[in-house]
This record gives sequence, structure tokens and C-alpha cells, in this order.
Amino acid sequence: MNSLSFKPLCTGSESSFGMNRRHFLSKFGLGLGSIALADLLNPAKAVAEPGVLSAAHFAPKAKRVIYLFQSGGPSQMDLFDYKPLLNEKHGSQLPEAVRGGQRLTGMSGNQSSLPLAGSPFKFSQQGQSGTWFSELLPFTSQVADEMCVIKSMFTEAINHGPGVTFLQTGSQLPGRPSIGAWLQYGLGAENENLPTFVVLVTRNKGGQPLASRLWGSGFLPTEFQGVQFRSGEDPVLYLSNPKGIDSSSRRKMLNSLRALHQIQLQEAPDAEIETRISQYEMAFRMQTSVPEVADLASEPDYILDRYGKDARKPGSFAANCVLARRLAERGVRFIQLYHPDWDHHGGLPKGLPVQCRETDQASAALIWDLKQRGLLDDTLVIWGGEFGRTNYCQGKLTAKDFGRDHHPRCFSIWMAGGGVKGGYSHGETDPYGYNITTGAVHVHDFHATILRLLGIDHERLSFKYQGRYFRLTDVHGKVVNEIIA
Repeated sequence: MNSLSFKPLCTGSESSFGMNRRHFLSKFGLGLGSIALADLLNPAKAVAEPGVLSAAHFAPKAKRVIYLFQSGGPSQMDLFDYKPLLNEKHGSQLPEAVRGGQRLTGMSGNQSSLPLAGSPFKFSQQGQSGTWFSELLPFTSQVADEMCVIKSMFTEAINHGPGVTFLQTGSQLPGRPSIGAWLQYGLGAENENLPTFVVLVTRNKGGQPLASRLWGSGFLPTEFQGVQFRSGEDPVLYLSNPKGIDSSSRRKMLNSLRALHQIQLQEAPDAEIETRISQYEMAFRMQTSVPEVADLASEPDYILDRYGKDARKPGSFAANCVLARRLAERGVRFIQLYHPDWDHHGGLPKGLPVQCRETDQASAALIWDLKQRGLLDDTLVIWGGEFGRTNYCQGKLTAKDFGRDHHPRCFSIWMAGGGVKGGYSHGETDPYGYNITTGAVHVHDFHATILRLLGIDHERLSFKYQGRYFRLTDVHGKVVNEIIA
């Protein structure tokens, strides 16, 4: 049974001697704690929930995060990391001195030939910053001066499952809390009527499967897991009343159910029962708030046009970007978008432009939209996948077709708003685009920096589980101060 620890300043832990938070409150201060808790359980007096942190460790630059996760591993040297040498060396062998004995995946590790593949797409410098962009990103390049492009990300994972899990939870092994769960646990909720952590997945896309554990709460209480919004009549499963049941009947049922739960709590205190009560009440409030926020029909045409023609297609990446902005406006703290199918082992010259057409305009429009509403300064937008792609061709290199394998040694992401430097490129890779030469950013460094922008010291937000204090950044990680404005 998990409850908050009263020893470290901002750390959660398992209960001691069988005493959980509810039991402690009932004994402390002549029952004043129980009175306060009963007030919280009264739906008529519901308020946004505080987190475990009594106060931020630093003055926060960001209040919320919109993470545009591009599942599959976008090719950095075809989008952001301009490498003219690869075009000059196109078709020649990857030098052994560059590879340095690094292990390859089973998909290209048995190739007798590793021919270098230059990018077939043109690059140009954009904005006052002169940031390099591929021609596949005509809209994103227009907001170059709002963006911080990190070209020196690296990871330890070489396959999709561990790679995506690592970026989302700080561990390659399933079972750890996701970023959004950590943020809700630490900072709490700003809106009493909407989830603090919302997940949106692009509809009808192929690519690697995305499991719900990626937005799970792990060993944190289940109230901190992400809530997936789906396209269609019911954005959240099982939220609507069954046929023949109206809101009044639902309210009476919940009142009776809450009374039964409170009797159970008196007999056997359990934090999960407490969570169940609060989640039932949240679901009741969401019956009104979720349909309102998910209804994009109220958006002006000029806004939807800015996001692109797909913005009117429920479940598309563009529509999810509009919804992400609407959620951000209403105080949702962490909004996670997933757009799959960036895994171009073959057919990259045709497949990559399709992915960019689906995401480029909407990503840029989201930055523009947040800025014109005064939200970009305190909203951190992140775009990127789980690893990069190789500079050599997987399989046969032909005049019109090629593919790239997984590459964990270096890849590119970008961030905007939320206290990061705009018009700034961080880190460099070698002329072959294979190794990092300066400014390396590990996944744990990336997570430490996100927490820092939100006012959190990554070493001081932890939770005790099975005798050990865990944190998002595991046992290392440093803040990348160079990208902070």
C-alpha cells in the first residue's frame, strides 16, 4: 500500500507500520485532517488537487507540456541535420573509423555492404537564426526562430519497444511511471473537471504498436495514469451514461456508492479506495467538460485552416493538435500526442514526405496558435521520436529507393516555448551524421531539463517503491542549461 512519506521534502513512499495517508489524517490534529479530507470528497466543494510538492524548487518557466511524439524514429539527416558530405559520398562504404565497432541491429548487421545514403531532399537556412531545415518541412521552418533544435540527442535503446518506453518513462523496461504521471504526482491538477494528463493517438495509422503502459502510472497510484481521448461520439470510453440513465440518476448512484466506499475506508483504510472515489467524481464532472473541449466545431474556420485540411478529420494529427491547444487553455498539464509510422527501413523517399505532410503544417500552426493566444511562453512544445536513422542504407541502395535502420547514437528533436531559447540549435554531429561531436544530450538529461523548466529539481521528485527511491531520471541526468532562455 503506497502513501506519501513525511521524511523527504518531496518524496512519496510506502506506508510504515500499515499506516497510510487516510489513517494518519484521522489520528492527526484531533481529527482535523479527516475533516479536511471529507471536504475534499464532497463533490459540491471539489477543487483542483495539489501535488506532493508543497512548492516548486525553482521559478517555473513552463506550466504545461504538449509532447508531439513521432513514433518510429524520424530520419534526422533528411529533416534537420544537414550533411552535404553524405551526398558527396553517396554510395560509398561507411568508414570503419566512423562506425567505431558500434553494434548494429539484426536487420542490417548481417549486410556485407553499408553504403552511405545522402538525402534526396534539399535543405535551406530559415529565419533570422539561419536554422537548417529540409524542404519537407515548409511550415515548421517558418517558425524557426521560435524553436530550439537539439541535434545531439542519444539513447541506449536500439529497438522500438525499449526506445519508446525509455523516452516516455526514463526506463527501457515497462512498469515505470510515464512523464505525465510524474508531473501530476509532483505538481497536481489545475482543472477539477478535466484529467491532468491526456493522451491523443493519431487514428488509422500503421507502424509500431503503442501500448497503454506508455502513459501508465507504473508504481504510482493509478489516479496519475494518462486518460486517452479518442475520436468519435465517446472521446473517453465508458464516460457516457447508459441508455435510460440520466445525469440525476447517475448522481444518486454515485452518492450511494461514495457512502459505501467511505464505510469500507473506515473499516480498512486503503489509498486505492480513496483514488476510486475521486476518479468516479472526476468522471461525473467530465461528462460535461470532455464533450465541450472535444467539440472542434466551435473553432473558427481561419483557425482550422491554419492547421490544415486534416484539422476537420477527427483523430487526425492536425485535429489532435487543435484539441491539444484547447486542453492547454483549460489547464491540462501534460498533453501527449502520438503519431506513428516513421519507421522507414525501406521506401524512405516516398514514405517520409507522407509523414511530413501529415504533421508539418499542424505542428507549426500549434506554435503560432499558442503564441497568438499568449500561451507559448509558459507552454513547452516538444517534437521528436525514440531514436534516429542510420546514414547508410538498409538493404539495397537504388537510384530511386532506399531505407535507413535504427540509430541510437544521435538524433534530432525540437522544443519551443516554455522557457527554451528560440532560434537556437544545440549540439553537433560529425560530418557523416553518425556520432555526436559536441553537446551530447542523453534521455535522462532531456527529462531533467523538462522538469527544470517546470520548476522541479529532478533529483528531489521521487517515490519509494520496494525499498528504493525511484525518479524519472533514474540515477543520473543533468539539466541542459544551454537551451534554457
